[in-house]
Amino acid sequence: MTEEAYGSGPERHRLTRRRFIRTTGAAGAGAVAAGMIPSRAAAAGTGTAGYPVQPIVELSALAPETTVPFTYPDDRAPALLLRMSESALGGVGPDSSIVAFSTLCTHKGCPVSYRPEHRLLICPCHWSTFDPAKAGGLVIGQASQALARIELRIESDMVVATGVDGLIYGRHTNLI
Repeated sequence: MTEEAYGSGPERHRLTRRRFIRTTGAAGAGAVAAGMIPSRAAAAGTGTAGYPVQPIVELSALAPETTVPFTYPDDRAPALLLRMSESALGGVGPDSSIVAFSTLCTHKGCPVSYRPEHRLLICPCHWSTFDPAKAGGLVIGQASQALARIELRIESDMVVATGVDGLIYGRHTNLI
């Protein structure tokens, strides 16, 4: 590049928006590559990004449309495991039908509950509605983002929690 492309004199060292984005983007990518910042891929189903590997329920005990309440990644984080009657985005197990989510609504933290007649997770406070078959995505309501999804895997006959995709409501980080 020529000197004219970046200016000359004092203008040459001026921090523009373009330079800022280029510099911070490269620095962030380097930090992820160096392992200083865990990426989502590192937490995806491995339990290696600091998340505990926690057994939840035996696969053989889960009939379709069954729910199992549990806490993850700690005792202050209520969650719900569901075995849907159809496959679900991000699901595990038979027909990819087993999913789990934080039950704290992303709007104000009220506890959502599964309504089997609608096959939706619904918040009783302001009626935000989430679709567990579509990765806990928002269907309608005051919330602005999907529910935090608990990452699962099957080990032998056990459904196991291994990480969290998304931020649990009311936290700056999922691991406290």
